Amino acid sequence: MRTADFHFDLPPELIAQAPAPQRDQSRLLVLNRAENRIAHRQFQDILEYFQAGDVLVLNNSRVIPARLRGVNAKTGGKFEIFLLEENSVNDWWAMLRPGKRAPIGAQIEIRNPQSAIRNITATVINVNDEGHRQLQFSGVKNLFDELDSLGEIPLPPYIERAVELSEDKERYQTVFAQPAGSVAAPTAGLHFTPELLEKIRARGVKICFVTLHVGAGTFLPVKVENIADHKMHSERFEIGEETVLAVNEAKKSGGKVFAVGTTATRSLETVARKNGGKLNIHAGKTDIFIFPPAEFQIVDALLTNFHLPESTLLMLVSAFAAPGEKARGRELILSAYAEAIRERYRFFSYGDAMLIL
Repeated sequence: MRTADFHFDLPPELIAQAPAPQRDQSRLLVLNRAENRIAHRQFQDILEYFQAGDVLVLNNSRVIPARLRGVNAKTGGKFEIFLLEENSVNDWWAMLRPGKRAPIGAQIEIRNPQSAIRNITATVINVNDEGHRQLQFSGVKNLFDELDSLGEIPLPPYIERAVELSEDKERYQTVFAQPAGSVAAPTAGLHFTPELLEKIRARGVKICFVTLHVGAGTFLPVKVENIADHKMHSERFEIGEETVLAVNEAKKSGGKVFAVGTTATRSLETVARKNGGKLNIHAGKTDIFIFPPAEFQIVDALLTNFHLPESTLLMLVSAFAAPGEKARGRELILSAYAEAIRERYRFFSYGDAMLIL
């Protein structure tokens, strides 16, 4: 299949620039893939789709304040630093803007007027084929521990406004976020409140977690014409014993596994493909790229937001809409997206949600 097959036109005003007033007050488009039927609901109505014995799997990774500001130690030129991945203490891969002004050896002084920490310097020690810089930080014991005071929440590039320090720090984070490591939110989980999660548990549903630290690659466009030629970015993930036991028992007893987001889906299906269709305890990296046609061994229902045109996320959702089929899933999803546009749903990270049954 071609990347262009996954294109759609989205009116810019439908790109959500801010979250809904309350997390669970977003809208929910429900697509029944077997019946090709759409229902328009409110997110709180998701309760109606669970039954006792089902499992809800959420990604509990916490977003780090990955955007730093700095100036060239010699020229005073301004830089924006987007941290991508920690190699070891004070050793990070990052995207720099403007990157052309940051050759190997360049030193950048980190500046944040809101922070009491001073004299932190990032030295460029390497440049990879993608133009990312490897930075060695000095003047701080462990940069990771100081990001809350030094960094900014890394809102996606399609949110064209300044970061609201109080609101975005809370709302671009799930209420169940724990281990820090993502540079973008697992956005399908943003709709849940503690109260809604308790109501789901009260229906006899087991709630459990995976941890996949979302990388900046989630925003990277597919640049090849044939999607099979695309190389997926690699992300760290972990699945623990409690989730393994709950999911395997549900699959054995006839319960449904609801995956919240493409990140939870990729984690579950990565392990299942290596383990004969079952989960086991696992920690490592995944670069799994799921696109039509694809079979799913664990996930029975997928909750997700609305994704960018021609993105790997849209391709995964299309594969899930018609497992094992090449074109039907794409047609179902693009038809549902057209309906969402007509109904003025809000798109992308802070937008509305879609449940595929």
